[in-house]
Amino acid sequence: MTQSVTTCDFCGRQEQDEAKTLTWSISVENGRRRTYCDTCSRANLRAMEGKLDSEYW
Repeated sequence: MTQSVTTCDFCGRQEQDEAKTLTWSISVENGRRRTYCDTCSRANLRAMEGKLDSEYW
């Protein structure tokens, strides 16, 4: 059985426990799915709500 690892596309944090990733954010930028950990999501909430691509954070 293979366990899936989720990686934050902003800081590189990795998490194997799916329950812990329920607080993470997901966005689509330029057709690519991006995943952000809860820490990066909180730190960049205004930019995310403003629909800015992560390169501008």
